[in-house]
Amino acid sequence: MANKGELVCVTGASGCIGSWLVSLLLHRGYSINAAVKDLNDETETKHLQALEGAQTRLRLFQLDLLDYSSIAAAVHGCSGVFHLASPCIVDEVHEPEKELLDPAVKGTINVLTAAKEAGVGRVVVTSSISSIAPNPNWPSDVAMNEDGWTDLDYCKQKKLWYPMSKTLAEKAAWEFAKEKGLDVVVVNPGTVMGPIISPKLNASMIMLLRLLQGCTETYLDFFIGSVHFKDVALAHILVYENKSASGRHLCLEALSHYGDLAAKVAELYPEFKLPSLPRDTQPGLLRANNAAKKLIDMGLQFIPMEQIIKDSVESLKSKGFLT
Repeated sequence: MANKGELVCVTGASGCIGSWLVSLLLHRGYSINAAVKDLNDETETKHLQALEGAQTRLRLFQLDLLDYSSIAAAVHGCSGVFHLASPCIVDEVHEPEKELLDPAVKGTINVLTAAKEAGVGRVVVTSSISSIAPNPNWPSDVAMNEDGWTDLDYCKQKKLWYPMSKTLAEKAAWEFAKEKGLDVVVVNPGTVMGPIISPKLNASMIMLLRLLQGCTETYLDFFIGSVHFKDVALAHILVYENKSASGRHLCLEALSHYGDLAAKVAELYPEFKLPSLPRDTQPGLLRANNAAKKLIDMGLQFIPMEQIIKDSVESLKSKGFLT
């Protein structure tokens, strides 16, 4: 393979997206320094070591986003870095600075600094649609796109610490790239679901599980569309390998309302007797099928919502989260 032997670092490798990315990178012939939080925790390591190609081309590193030396060790010798590691807490946050903001922002700067020091060619930063929305001032007649930024004042007012952490971290990444001359590209995924490789659920899969269990929350400030784990992993590889890729890349199969997802889940799985939710759960959010045009133009064919839901629910069943 063309990429055989090329060494890249993946931070947050044990998570739901990270596991998929590591799997696809191994399949493409890359060698990987996979950074996880705790090498002694089998729920972070075992599923990665079981991946095809891992025995010969995967090395595990323990990483603390606030410990520069641990990051520098994982990045050393790599030609590229995929920075996925960032705390994700969308429920109750007791200490926003400590739990979310510092690890997200300072962690990103530490990773970029280590990458610059190591002479890394390109860093792909995993941001989120949470750095694009919520934005109450976005015009209702324009589909959300990469020009939008989350309203930080709105986040403070509503105590939306996760969108704030992703927004501040991405802005810090762009500022660093400009000042230090580092090649950075960003992927902004929507609500990421699908078959789970990791034994732990991400926030998006927990959201789906809650819906199936009868939760009536409409995730007003957290949902603008869904995307498959595989497509998010492919998007990272596409923007890494396509040297003309630049800037931000909205990554979702379509701009949609949470009510659209809930209605499709109810249609596909009537046995769960889901609560009836309004379809227009995000007032002012314009639906659009080609919101991820930059990635579509690179050749990414997004898996549709129906298949994302089917893959997600079957995975929740097979892993014992649903009976």
